[in-house]
Formats: sequence, structure tokens, C-alpha cells
Amino acid sequence: MAVFRDTVPRTLQGKLYEINWALVLLLCLLGAAGIGMLYSVADGAWDPWATRHATRFAVGLVMMLIVALMPPRFWMAMSYPAYLGALALLLGVEFFGLTIQGSQRWLELGPIRVQPSEVMKIAVVMALARFYHDLPREKVSGPTGVLVPLALIGMPAVLILHQPDLGTALLVVATGTVLVFLSGLNWKIIGAAVVAAAVAIPLALRYGLQDYQRERIFTFLNPESDPMGAGYQILQSKIALGSGGLTGKGFLQGTQSHLNYLPEKQTDFIFTMLGEEFGFVGGIAILALYLIVLANAVAIATSCKSTFLKMTVMGVATTFALYVIINTGMVMGMLPVVGVPLPLVSYGGTVMLTVLFGFGLILGAHVHRNADLPKGAGLFG
Repeated sequence: MAVFRDTVPRTLQGKLYEINWALVLLLCLLGAAGIGMLYSVADGAWDPWATRHATRFAVGLVMMLIVALMPPRFWMAMSYPAYLGALALLLGVEFFGLTIQGSQRWLELGPIRVQPSEVMKIAVVMALARFYHDLPREKVSGPTGVLVPLALIGMPAVLILHQPDLGTALLVVATGTVLVFLSGLNWKIIGAAVVAAAVAIPLALRYGLQDYQRERIFTFLNPESDPMGAGYQILQSKIALGSGGLTGKGFLQGTQSHLNYLPEKQTDFIFTMLGEEFGFVGGIAILALYLIVLANAVAIATSCKSTFLKMTVMGVATTFALYVIINTGMVMGMLPVVGVPLPLVSYGGTVMLTVLFGFGLILGAHVHRNADLPKGAGLFG
């Protein structure tokens, strides 16, 4: 230990001590749950899912700690460039994107396959946090305070919806809306926005969605109308969850999942598999872990001195919460199937690294919660 103390700068030792290690442990428990379930998905084999998931989680964990130890001024300076970079990647998908199962969502950058829409979830949070940090309080409800955030949210949402990826587009819009609300927007503007949304949603359902997306919504309302077609996923998910009972059928013993009645069980429907094998108790346990993680994040946000750190933490926490709410609601038939994974548990490299990067920002906010960050320092300042 003496050698370690002599070779690591005291400032770094202090920052490592300040990291919220309880939150790190909770995230590791979620990652371990994902590894276990992906091992089960492959019928008791590490390949192809569990090993890759474990490797990505280990890499993401190191990245998360590096992000947490970097000064918040760096991340504030990188907010707008990160947003512009993510927007450029989304535009790149339009022209050079890889199409898988009818959706053009990925870019191949050499040996790496990236899903830019996942990167944008964090980038839009950082950009909005920086914008509200610099914006004088009295201008929040003015034209600049309303129109600029709408543009920051709307541009990526339109590009993501065009891929098409309804679930991610909704996540970006919902997270951005929460941050706009938290900024202290005038209630009259909020009321007008609610009325406008009430008018726009039916029109969007009628004219703004593709046929398969509209079919998913109608299937959600009545899955029994097409049990072997559009309603198949939801009905099989409900059967699997219900068959798990109170304590489940046991690890590797899920019949619906292992007999391949359950679709996409390594990604969108992994919570269903968990419920079948570990029952109601297992489902509640994993949801309790998510709730404790979110409670930690909110506590960190309230302890931060600067607007940038507060808004960043709340934005990342909101995105994380929406992942969990939409995925679990989807597999239980309470929400339409929109292809949103369960964070840190479902298989998916870009999602995994994006979530852990976001929690690196949260951990860094905790370390630097008393930092007094400057305002209006320019695009890269």
C-alpha cells in the first residue's frame, strides 16, 4: 500500500476516495445479473452472449471511472462538440448506415459497429445541461430558452425516427422534455405545450408512423387479435412471466425461453426470461436494484452546486429510468413493443458503454459536487 500511495498523486487518491463506491457496486450487480441471464439464454454456455457482455462491462467500468475522475470543466467544454459529433454520426447513418432487420441504425467504423442514436441520448443531455447552465434565469421562458432546446431535441429525434427507431426517438424527446421542465420553464408555456401535444399525438399516430409501428400500438391494445402474428411477442412474454410464479422455475429451467417460444430473449425480452426463471421475487429484486441506483443519482443531483452538473445527472438518470420503465412495461404488455433494452442486463455493446459513460458523469458530479463552474465560456470553453 505504501508503494501505491507513493506512485499515485495525492489529488487522484482523494478523488478515488470521493467516488460513490456503493453506486459502483450496484451497477456491478446489474452487470452480473446480465451476464448470468445471457449465460442462460445460450442454454448454459458463455458464448456467444455472456463472454462479450462481461468483456464490454469490464471495459465500460474502467471507462466510467476515468470519466468520473476527469474535471467537470472538460465535460462542459465538450458538451456542444459531443452533440455536433453525435448529430454528424446520425447524418452518416442516413447515407452510409448498415441495415439490419429492416432498420438502418448502425455505422461500421472499421472493426467497430456503432449505434449513433444511443450516443445521442447522452450528447443531448450534455448539450441541454450546458445550455441551461449558461442561460440567465430570466431568459429560460423567453424565445431563446424555448426554441433552442426544442431544436436541440427535435433535430436528432427526427433523424432517429427516420431510421426507423421509435423507441429511441421517444427516449430522446422524453429526456429532453424532463430537462426543459426542470429548467424552471413558465407554467403557462408548459400548459400550452401539453395542449399542443394532445392535438399532435393523434395526428402523429395517423400520419407520422410507419405501418408496422402503428400495428405495434394496435397490437398492444389487443394482442389477442393476431396471436400468431403481431401479437405473438407480447402473448409469449405474458405466458413466460406468468409461468414463473412467485419464485420461478429455476436457473436454466425456463421452458418458454429455452424452447424458443420467447423472441429476442437476449435483448428486448431478457426481463421476461428473468421472471420465468426467478419469478416475481427475482423481478422485484432487479427492479429494486434499479430503484436504488436511481435514488443515488437523484441524491447526487441535489448535492451538486452547479446547474451543469445538476442537469447532467438528472438527464442521465431520466434516460436510465425510461429504459427500465419502457422495457419492463413493454414485456408485461403495459406499453407497445418499441425495442428498448434493459440497461446493463440486455445484450448490446453501444447501449452498455453509453449507459456506463453516463454513470461516469454521475460519479464525477458526486466527486466535484462543490465545483463552481463558469458561465458563458463559449462553444469550446
